Amino acid sequence: MTAILQGVRVLEVAEHTFVPAASALLADWGAEVIKIEHVERGDAMRGLASTGLALIPNDVHVLLEHSNRGKQSLGLDLTSAEGLEILYKLAGTSDVFLTNKLPSVRSKLKIGVDELRGQNPRIIYVRGTGQGERGPDADKGSYDALAFWARSGVAAGARRPEYDLIPVPPAPGFGDSIGAMTIAGGILGALFHRERTGESTIVDVSLLGVGMWAMGQAIALSLALNVPWAPPPADRLSSNPLSRNYQTEDGRSLAFTCLQAGKYWPPLCAAIGRPELATDPRFADHASLLENSAAAVEILTGVFASATLEAWRDVLASFSGQWAVVQDTLEAVVDPQTVANGYVQECHTASGTPFRLVAAPVQFDEEPAVPGRAPEFNEHGDSILAGLGLDEDAIVDLKVRGVVA
Repeated sequence: MTAILQGVRVLEVAEHTFVPAASALLADWGAEVIKIEHVERGDAMRGLASTGLALIPNDVHVLLEHSNRGKQSLGLDLTSAEGLEILYKLAGTSDVFLTNKLPSVRSKLKIGVDELRGQNPRIIYVRGTGQGERGPDADKGSYDALAFWARSGVAAGARRPEYDLIPVPPAPGFGDSIGAMTIAGGILGALFHRERTGESTIVDVSLLGVGMWAMGQAIALSLALNVPWAPPPADRLSSNPLSRNYQTEDGRSLAFTCLQAGKYWPPLCAAIGRPELATDPRFADHASLLENSAAAVEILTGVFASATLEAWRDVLASFSGQWAVVQDTLEAVVDPQTVANGYVQECHTASGTPFRLVAAPVQFDEEPAVPGRAPEFNEHGDSILAGLGLDEDAIVDLKVRGVVA
């Protein structure tokens, strides 16, 4: 894999997933990332024992690994003058400063744009926030389940009308990980701009903004029609019988999205062993198929319920239309396309315990980026400080006084 960010140094003052996962991607792509952690407890994610739905394995903190792979760690007291001076020295040698601290906290810690630019005018200053840098809630904290999921319209769009249920996010760090990819892309753009013009920019990404971008087409339709976006009632049939899900005999689901229904109806009829349906006057062309969608759906529902998922995998293997099996996470990992493209990679903890992580979704030169491992708390503290010119006695003194871990 081409390390496109080799030679780029990133300085991070952030916790949890949204912002740290962005610099984890940068590390995957070759950047040197120095993670500043709370001098006593480290990143709050280190103390998270449960996602709310499942316990985190004791031997591998996979959530921490997801968002901190490939980094260096320094425990530092930013509330002390000496700790802040160390941060400033690191900023002076960094290309990017990345934080998710609230505006009031940034001001209190003296790590705002002006302070960092005072140390390094070329530094790209990156802020990841819940609701954006301006407005009445700019200084309020948030999580992806709130700003990305609930506030942006995503949760309402995923509501199940038949149960009147607002679902929770489908995975821990769901909006965080999407937002992290957005931050990483913004940083790449800022680096390119600085390379071309010499100008350093401020990069802002919020969970609310990312959620609204994900809902962008629905929001555009809502504005055009002056109607809030909502999923259709469960009993409302799609006008396209080849754009819906069907259950198999063993309770699994086949998802079809053949937008050109008339084109794909004949080959599907041939594949499922019902060629006569292709010439049935009710389904003879695209228009008639849509007009008689209810009848087509009823037929297909019975057909797909007559055999197991594995049987339909074989039958539909040569079908030219667009379809997929609705898979769980473990099935997605062993999907032949996942394996062929290296979308999941083997990793090892500091102690050598093996585990697997999803690779960065962007590949360069046709090779997946192999993730490193997350650092132990303050694992690189001494070497980072030595790199600033501090000798062993000075480092020990800082540790005794609690400035560094």
